[in-house]
Amino acid sequence: MIKSEDSIVILIDVQGKLAELMHEKEQLNKQLKILLQGARILDIPILWLEQYPQGLGPTVPEIAAVIDGLEPIDKTCFSACGSQLFQQRLQASGRHTAIVAGIESHVCVYQTARDLLASGFTVEVVRDAVSSRTLANHLAGLERMSHLGAGITTVEMLLFEWLREAGSPAFKEVSRLVR
Repeated sequence: MIKSEDSIVILIDVQGKLAELMHEKEQLNKQLKILLQGARILDIPILWLEQYPQGLGPTVPEIAAVIDGLEPIDKTCFSACGSQLFQQRLQASGRHTAIVAGIESHVCVYQTARDLLASGFTVEVVRDAVSSRTLANHLAGLERMSHLGAGITTVEMLLFEWLREAGSPAFKEVSRLVR
């Protein structure tokens, strides 16, 4: 069971022109927004990364709007774990379950998941909140991460695991997101 009190969301590189090239980009953006809104409702910390923003551009506006008030972590390494600032913020969170979302499944998402697993984190990759330019690369990335020990979940599955039960005000807010 994925526990909200031990989770941290890691949002990877949903930026500019690259984001426009993703397989099923509209569905990806919809699911990312739901994931991030749910995390905010449940007070789950979010680490937001941007790969070389000078070249790729900023995070797409509809995603950036959901995480307004947070500061992105710039990186040039493919794995988020190559960033000292990311490592510092991750350690400072005290969380041990990394919820990984973003792009691309077979490059930055995969390498981040691999390095987090090697560092002893529990990793859950949100299947419908990650993508690549091609379906083949997306599926290859998911397969590799799964073989390394990452859990594969969906936005809705994750949100209801975090909630654990119905009836709370948070349940009502989250339920509205997935309707």
